Amino acid sequence: MSIRLGYQIPDFSYGTPVAELFPTVIAQAREAEDAGFDAVFVMDHFYQLPLLGTPDQPMLECYSTLSALATATSRVQLSALVTGNTYRNPAMLAKTVTTLDVVSGGRAVLGIGAGWYELEHRQLGFEFGTFTDRFARLEEALSIIEPMLRGQRPTVEGRWYRTENAMNEPRLRDDLPILLGGAGEKKAFALAARYAQHLNIICAPDDLPRKLEALEQRCAEAGRDRSTLETSFLATVVVDEDSARAREKQKEFLRRVGIDPDADLPQVRAAVARQFVGTPDEVAASIKEKILDTGIDGIIINLPATGFEPGNVALAAKALAPLVK
Repeated sequence: MSIRLGYQIPDFSYGTPVAELFPTVIAQAREAEDAGFDAVFVMDHFYQLPLLGTPDQPMLECYSTLSALATATSRVQLSALVTGNTYRNPAMLAKTVTTLDVVSGGRAVLGIGAGWYELEHRQLGFEFGTFTDRFARLEEALSIIEPMLRGQRPTVEGRWYRTENAMNEPRLRDDLPILLGGAGEKKAFALAARYAQHLNIICAPDDLPRKLEALEQRCAEAGRDRSTLETSFLATVVVDEDSARAREKQKEFLRRVGIDPDADLPQVRAAVARQFVGTPDEVAASIKEKILDTGIDGIIINLPATGFEPGNVALAAKALAPLVK
């Protein structure tokens, strides 16, 4: 498994009728595949997230979406970025992602994290619990999921979950990769060192050196060579051949999700600062300096402002692929 360049589809609000929504998703996935992306991701949410829209905006269930994309693509790996562990029984999740692997011809990746969006949990009836609870549940879930992906039959009597000689057939392979997403230097990174082949680190770019140092420590504690755990960073990108037009598209998107881009507020400055905006060369130079030069292996991008526009995914790939391939 290697994901040096990934494309995440984080929203489904394209100004189209619902009947035209999924063809737009397919078009993005195919464009990403043709442009050389290693993987296509969708979010595992039921409501749209803050900073991307209002909760009532369109959001497709991720594994139904990924299975459909498996029939529309032939090369790219397919994954959630990331599955919320709290939304599914772990044995069922192992079965679901293994089925995706069979359907896609061996292209599934299990992206997983502890879960965090309280509004979804409360309104849809999923148990949320405390931060500590969610990571305890994730660790227990991985003790079931990982062996099931490897062809073993785990029996677990845990605090949160129970299995008895749990079977998982059919499988194409016993090395379906696990990608863990998170920012926690103690809990999330320790679980990644024990279970994952890939870690997507979530943080401000300035924090990456400290995060990578902590990851080195967690790998050493687990007796693992840090170089065997691939890393990536998720970046929001607005790219256009014209720099001024890219910045105007960024402002249009922020207004669309209820943020005044000209307001001198900390949350606005933070939202703007976390995005990479400009021409392909400007975006590539900034991502290289702020992300890849810190030691991160790969970059996963989303393009919520422009990704549904034909050609924009390919434009981003043209800029970024030379940095990571």
